[in-house]
Amino acid sequence: MSSWDGIDEFIAVASTGSFTRAAKIIGMSSTHVSRSIMALERRVQAQLFHRTTRIVRLTDTGRIFLERCEQIAQERDEAMAMIGEQGEPHGELKVTCSTAMGERFVAPILRRFAMRHPGLNLTVDLTNRLVDLVSEGYDLAIRTGKPSDARLIATRVASRTLYACAAPSYLARAGEPASVDDLAAHECIIGTSPLWQFADDGREMLHRPKGRFRCNSGQAVIDACISGLGICQLPDFYILPYLQHGMVKLILEDFRAPDEPIWAVYPQRRHLLPKVRAAVECLEHELFAAMSSRGQNRPPIE
Repeated sequence: MSSWDGIDEFIAVASTGSFTRAAKIIGMSSTHVSRSIMALERRVQAQLFHRTTRIVRLTDTGRIFLERCEQIAQERDEAMAMIGEQGEPHGELKVTCSTAMGERFVAPILRRFAMRHPGLNLTVDLTNRLVDLVSEGYDLAIRTGKPSDARLIATRVASRTLYACAAPSYLARAGEPASVDDLAAHECIIGTSPLWQFADDGREMLHRPKGRFRCNSGQAVIDACISGLGICQLPDFYILPYLQHGMVKLILEDFRAPDEPIWAVYPQRRHLLPKVRAAVECLEHELFAAMSSRGQNRPPIE
């Protein structure tokens, strides 16, 4: 008997909570699944499930064992994919991205990607939390900022521009700042970033905004700005629609920071997998095009 015997059956029962449903998923009989689980429990010398007539649930030992088994099964499938599927993406692809960029750009692109590859099961987790790709089992992340984790590979797939702006009503009341230092005397609307980015003759300048209103939703921040509450700095896709209708005015354009890179980031050991390689190539093409199209009416730096 191989030490691998029963692993797929164990994962199937754990995921479905039923020997019958697990048997249907893996195409085996319920009797086979039950015997495989009992044999596995004998080999590991531990009970993996609590069984009643109505429910099957993992023991504490079973939950720990499941985490390792899922990782082993995934790595086994990935190894086979690299040599056996002739480059066609398949299996599980787990991607994370910030909420706003994910909803507007990344999720639609990956939805179309999944439709082109029917062997792929795609999970897109939209969160503003910094996910540890390696320990949490993610294949790919879409991020801004400078990649710093040596365990990860980063490929630039697009870029975005950060604009500072305010409503005409606020500027009429409070005046327009002429320099980054002037922001200290203004009401700032704070989003997810604790630091605002500017540049002066190629030199990076950072400003820590202060204000009475803070929110982790970019849409809520731009809405507050439009209402005249104060100044904000946000990515272009929030600001440009309102700029075109005169609802906000750009400020500190002489100090606008260079475009910020957007990266596809993935663990080193996964970069050769067809599903990861194909997803990154798709994002390189489609996300760049989406960002470029969005910015066709972008105001130039004078």
